[in-house]
Amino acid sequence: MTDRPIRVLVCDDQELVRTGYATIFSAQPDMEVVGESANGLEAVETATRIRPDVVVMDIRMPLLDGIQATRRLAGPDVADPPKVLVVTTFNVDAYVYDAFRAGASGFLLKDAPPAEMVNGVRTVARGESLLAPAVTRTLIGRFAERLRPGDPARAAREAVTRTLTPRELEVFELIAEGLSNAEIAASLFITPETVKTYVSRILTKLDLRDRVQAVVLAYRIGLAGGSL
Repeated sequence: MTDRPIRVLVCDDQELVRTGYATIFSAQPDMEVVGESANGLEAVETATRIRPDVVVMDIRMPLLDGIQATRRLAGPDVADPPKVLVVTTFNVDAYVYDAFRAGASGFLLKDAPPAEMVNGVRTVARGESLLAPAVTRTLIGRFAERLRPGDPARAAREAVTRTLTPRELEVFELIAEGLSNAEIAASLFITPETVKTYVSRILTKLDLRDRVQAVVLAYRIGLAGGSL
């Protein structure tokens, strides 16, 4: 990141929520709210036109939901996508897994305190992924039943275990549980810098863009999710 402010686009169909987010982000010296959108189609059009650094995206919106909007803005075929921070209502949205696959860089709950929201924008703007543990462990785990791995997933799982070293596999599984680098370091009794190196190696070896894609892969092949 340069010294210029992080350019944020706020997307939510509720005006009060948009205003609240915009007020919070605009109060930060390193952030600039460059636009607001009330539906998914408007979010895609506005983001394409003004090219923000971070899009704060609600899931449930009219005309085009946040998942489809995220896919259009940050899907695997999109060149130079913005970072998308998805904000979801806990125990309401059953589509978080799909948003992972759509290319979102981070997830927070709508009732997250302002400081956590601000930190979330900064985190994804730095090119890191933000996985709220409650979202990762509870929501994704709750919908993992529909992702029961069959033979193709078993083959993919075996390929992953052959590709990664035993220590890398440990780190990979902890990433899938939503642990931060600091939490992984504490769990494995290594330094956060060492964890960062492992994460980089894992993403490179598995041809993954970020930690979010790592979580998706882990659930898809049955290396996370408990009941899988």
